[in-house]
Amino acid sequence: MSDVTSVTLTLGTIAAVLSIPCWIIFFSGAWRMVQTIRLGQPDGTRLFPILPRFKQLMVEFAAHTRMNKFRTVGWAHWLVMVGFLLGSAAWLEAYGEAFNPHFHWPFIGDWGPWSFLMEVLGIGIVVGIIALIIIRQRNHPRRPDRMSRFAGSSFWQAYFVEAVVLVEGLGVIFVRASKYAVYGGSNVEYFFTRWVAELLPAEPLLVSIFAVIKLFSGLIWLLIVGRYITMGVAWHRFSAFFNIYFKREDDGGVALGAAKPMMSNGQVLELEEADPETDSFGAGKAEDFSWKALLDFTTCTECGRCQSQCPAWNTGKPLSPKLLILALRDHTYAKAPYLLAGGRKDMAGEEIGLVDSDGNPDEAKLAKIPEAARIEAGRPLVGESTGDPATDGIIDPEVLWSCTTCGACVEQCPVDIEHVDHIIDMRRYQVLIESSFPSELAGLFKNLEVKGNPWGQNAGDRLKWAEDLSFEVPVYEGDFGDTEYLFWVGCAGAYEDRAKRTTRAVAELLHIAGVNFMVLGTGETCTGDSARRAGNELLFQTLAQQNIETFNDVFEGRTEKQRKIVVTCPHCYNAIGNEYPQLGGDYEVVHHTQLLNRLVRDKRLIPVAEPADNTTYHDPCYLGRHNKIYEAPRELVAASGATLNEMPRHGERSLCCGAGGARMWMEEHLGKRVNVERTDEALATEAKKIATGCPFCRVMLSDGVTARQESGQGEGVEVVDVAMMLLDSVKRGLPDTVTVGSKRSPAKVAVAAATAAPTTKASTAPAEAPAAPASEAPAKAAPAAKKAPAKGGLQMKGAKKAPGKAAPAKAAAPEASEAETPAKAPAKGGLQMKAKKAPGKAAPAKATPAQAAPADAAPAESAEEASQAAPAKAPAKGGLQMKAVKKPGAKAPAKAAPAEESPAEPASAAPEPEATSSEAPAEDTADSGASAPPKPIRSGGLQMKAKKAPGKAAPAKATPATSAEPAADEPAPAEPAPEEESATEEKASEPAPSTPPAAKPKGLAMRPGAKKPGSK
Repeated sequence: MSDVTSVTLTLGTIAAVLSIPCWIIFFSGAWRMVQTIRLGQPDGTRLFPILPRFKQLMVEFAAHTRMNKFRTVGWAHWLVMVGFLLGSAAWLEAYGEAFNPHFHWPFIGDWGPWSFLMEVLGIGIVVGIIALIIIRQRNHPRRPDRMSRFAGSSFWQAYFVEAVVLVEGLGVIFVRASKYAVYGGSNVEYFFTRWVAELLPAEPLLVSIFAVIKLFSGLIWLLIVGRYITMGVAWHRFSAFFNIYFKREDDGGVALGAAKPMMSNGQVLELEEADPETDSFGAGKAEDFSWKALLDFTTCTECGRCQSQCPAWNTGKPLSPKLLILALRDHTYAKAPYLLAGGRKDMAGEEIGLVDSDGNPDEAKLAKIPEAARIEAGRPLVGESTGDPATDGIIDPEVLWSCTTCGACVEQCPVDIEHVDHIIDMRRYQVLIESSFPSELAGLFKNLEVKGNPWGQNAGDRLKWAEDLSFEVPVYEGDFGDTEYLFWVGCAGAYEDRAKRTTRAVAELLHIAGVNFMVLGTGETCTGDSARRAGNELLFQTLAQQNIETFNDVFEGRTEKQRKIVVTCPHCYNAIGNEYPQLGGDYEVVHHTQLLNRLVRDKRLIPVAEPADNTTYHDPCYLGRHNKIYEAPRELVAASGATLNEMPRHGERSLCCGAGGARMWMEEHLGKRVNVERTDEALATEAKKIATGCPFCRVMLSDGVTARQESGQGEGVEVVDVAMMLLDSVKRGLPDTVTVGSKRSPAKVAVAAATAAPTTKASTAPAEAPAAPASEAPAKAAPAAKKAPAKGGLQMKGAKKAPGKAAPAKAAAPEASEAETPAKAPAKGGLQMKAKKAPGKAAPAKATPAQAAPADAAPAESAEEASQAAPAKAPAKGGLQMKAVKKPGAKAPAKAAPAEESPAEPASAAPEPEATSSEAPAEDTADSGASAPPKPIRSGGLQMKAKKAPGKAAPAKATPATSAEPAADEPAPAEPAPEEESATEEKASEPAPSTPPAAKPKGLAMRPGAKKPGSK
């Protein structure tokens, strides 16, 4: 059947003629886009494997897995997307319908299922686009107080695309309705348009008119889009398929976890052989980015999902991931004509691409390049904004350094843009080439280079966290044996006061569960996470290779699955587990919440739940989004008996604490502090505990709670690690007479220790033996076991003495210990304190003959045994070295000749508590009020002789005497129950109670009120 008339012929001819230039402009724009993307650095890792990548593309496309993270938008966009793809067939059909109203595609055009599909398609397009229009208007940033995800997006482009889509959808409906009015059809195939047809006349020409309108709207779209190739809201219809296929992770994951290696010319850059003149050290120019990065810039749809989730943007910082990508896109395409013409500049900004035979800029060739492109080529990629378009940086430094690398932008992006990798690449160039970075990072880099940790503390202090434990912590000394796990303590876990309590909790739980583990002690150094996120790739690789060498020594002869490492810091977890494989280090890494949850499931840890306060859980970014560990910590919170109240932003949408991306070491000068924003959200749940699984998060949230408590909010709220909650609940189920780590009852062990004291060497005493009562505890000399240290510092295996315990005494001085050696002069940098006494210690005494042992010290050996001890070691180099100050727990240095020790003075009453450092308060006393003996240091650390208690007379000076007689055996007092002995850990800054037994000074021996490392 044919209804061709002169009018329809005219309409068809006009449409055909006008479509030619439109298609030419569109394809020329597409070609310019491809040429621009090809300007990027090569990256051969994106093509293969083909089948897994294609499968992932189909899953994301058909199931709309990324878009459905915003549910309403998800289904609406799916309708529009399918309408665009299948509707293209209906749009092209309009060419024939313009000439002949009865035209349809051969074979399928009059097929019932196809006709029904077109009916549904037209309705779906209209419904979907109207929903998207409403969503955009409801989130319009016209109100200044609204943090809209569309702020900064181009609205005319969005409105244009929405209008075209709406016209196309209506075109499908009205063409079908007019055909039904003229030619009729099945009521099933035209279930909706047959009702519209009743409003239309039965006129064949009307079919051609509607077809031409539909056709013209598409031609206008081709014309505009081809002219503006930076219109991501339109071009993503094509580029998104390629961007999803070429995503970094071929297993379907987003570009989180490991940072992208630093690459140049398609190869991973070997820093030892790299040349800054020819190699790309990160991204300092648009052409330094890979072609995939340029495809990312091109594909951005300006939807603003990344912006809506960004912690920096939501707290008033200038960083918006969306606006950053758009700025890079606009700059790249504006500069492209210059680059495509062969232009290139060196690091000094001199022209080296378009030059004459003498090497001077070829002005004739440069003149052919549009002036705007030449100006754009002279602008720095990162630089201050001065108001001069010719010299302003594309990305302001405040924008670049506001990023916490939390990954919320990458997680939410529907087209798999890799924001974090691009930000790290720009930071790399700024640090390695420009040496331009926030001043706070200079101290971080120096501490990592010199001390191997961000706090700049002494490596010899890495085992101080173990001082208060009631069992020996095995330290690696060259033989890993049948040990199952290497417990990686990390810098925070070793040095930061709050994190040390988490480390102790994990160690206790592993010990209770019977897990065979070992620590490296001084063999650890920072994993380099902060260095890499800050852009110092050279420092990261140096630290990583050092650790990999250490790990390979530890795990020599073991397969990858047997190289098990447990960590408490998600940043360490991510670096060792995801980034070290890039450098050849493959290990089985597990976070402590995962391992502890497994132990609970296996009944090796049995928590006893009791009614507890409401708790909210904060997902650390590098545990959650970066590594998809969400359930294990929540199961532990539930097992501990707490009621979990989730914050509005949790799971993969959890708000960052503000510490990632090396922001832990930088101050916030703009907007609201990120940690305070997150704290406010946590306090709004009315939870009494904020649990987390990251030492950085705990520091930031604790600071946030403190800030709010100063204004009267959040009273009684504490921030704890999940492991601490679990330890409390597990201890509730232990028998009252059993001390953690003890194999026999405390009373029996105490008696055995007391009776064996005169003859038993310290090295053979049970590690779990509690201290004898104060009245029967003369000082005990250390054994004379001297062994050359293994490579990497104080590395000890099995039940060896942990570093920090009393060292062997000199033969000439029976009771002198390592701690009695005068401290060395302070090293350069760090906290240097002159003539200051450490908190909780007696003032330095004048040099006298060796003092008598205080009454509450451990049982002593005879002077004869002590005289056989080996010489004490020299103090460890580095750390907090105090001039003219005795080391914590040491007696004052003697200047007289060695003398024999006088008998100890018995304590007449329960000792009053000593002052403690700011690290942690003293333990609570037993409910009965009876004075319990102080727990001995059994796991290393500087053993501290008892000082005079506040208000008591100073101990008498020592006089030459014969060796001390051992005290008569007395029944050991009952040791307090676990609940009393290891009560819930108090806040680090909380003062000690007034009535507990004498406690050992802990922490870094800093003056009262001094800022703790890591605190803000």
